[in-house]
Amino acid sequence: MGTTQLESVQEPKYWHLKTVLNDALDSEFEVGEILPNERDLAARFGVARATLRQALEQLELEGRLQRRRGVGTTVAPPRIGVAVGPSANTWPGAGRDAWTTIGCAEAVAPAAVAALLGTAADEAVHTVRRERTVQGQPVATELLYVPPASVPGLPGLLTPAEHAPAVLRELHTLELESEDRAVELGSARAEDAKLLDRLPGAPVLVVTTRYVSGGRVAAASVATYRADTCRLTFGDSGALEVTHHEPESRQAS
Repeated sequence: MGTTQLESVQEPKYWHLKTVLNDALDSEFEVGEILPNERDLAARFGVARATLRQALEQLELEGRLQRRRGVGTTVAPPRIGVAVGPSANTWPGAGRDAWTTIGCAEAVAPAAVAALLGTAADEAVHTVRRERTVQGQPVATELLYVPPASVPGLPGLLTPAEHAPAVLRELHTLELESEDRAVELGSARAEDAKLLDRLPGAPVLVVTTRYVSGGRVAAASVATYRADTCRLTFGDSGALEVTHHEPESRQAS
């Protein structure tokens, strides 16, 4: 059998360098240790800085490295498991919800979300901002979009502090028929990056969830997880889980 075009493609230089760097992280560096600057690393491995940067970005995406504002690139710690939601078919904010509500406003949803909700492109919806922390570190931020038609019993006059609790309370009165999720890789927007203590454009995992009640989508959420510290898995129960890095000291050899 002849060699296929795919088999003849050479491994990119940055990919080979990533493997070399990965071995160096295991043998020469401790968790939390700051890596040398790009100029020194490029000189050590005899590669262009552009090639080095590609390898570092890939290692960050795989959770081996973390880039921190004002600190630099550090070796990432190992991971622990954390459930994304309390259970299947549960409204946000109900039960053992691990999220913290930090605000709510009426705003026009992004076009993709409006399409999910079936609302007009210029229709304002209740937008609840929530965040998730693990061991004091931010790991995810979420925007929950709720059309006014889903919460018709909402009082007309609400203070900023009352807005989010009232929306969630009214949402919980509906019968949740089903929910579904989609996961994709994305880049952190400026606002999300600030909340997650990441740089704008950093890799993130975006989880979009639709909540169905009365035969229609009653709410939709877009949760943004740090891709450098989180990976998504499906457990035996079918619940989506996320794992987060937990600091761990390397034992002396």
